[in-house]
Amino acid sequence: MKRSATTTRPIQSTRVNVGAAMLRYIDATLGCLRSAGFTYQQADRAWNAMDAHIYGFTLRESTFPLEPAEYVSAATYFLPRIPESTHPHMNALTRLVIEGEHDGVSEFEFGLELILDGLERLLEVTD
Repeated sequence: MKRSATTTRPIQSTRVNVGAAMLRYIDATLGCLRSAGFTYQQADRAWNAMDAHIYGFTLRESTFPLEPAEYVSAATYFLPRIPESTHPHMNALTRLVIEGEHDGVSEFEFGLELILDGLERLLEVTD
C-alpha cells in the first residue's frame, strides 16, 4: 500500500505558495509542534502530514464528480462493472453502499484523528 501511494506523487498537481501569510502559518504551526515536544525534524514531518491531509481532502472534495445523494445510484450503476470474481473487496463495499450500510462519505475527521493519534504515539516513544 505504501508503494502504491508513493507512485502516484508525480501525477498529482503541484503548488507553491511561499507568500508572507503562508510563511507565518508554517512558522506558527512548527512553533506549536515544537512547544508540544517535537524535534524540528519531527515537526516538519508532522506539518507535512497534516498539510497533505488538509490539501488532499480539500482537493478531493472540490473535484469529486458526485454528490453524496448520488452515491447509491452510482453504486448501483457501477456494480455490474465490478465483478466479485475479480474485485471482491470493491464489490462488497459497493454492495454496502447500495444496501445503506455504508454512506461512502469521506470524513475529514477520520483521517485527522489517524494522523493525530500517530503523532501522539511518536511523542510517547521519544519521551
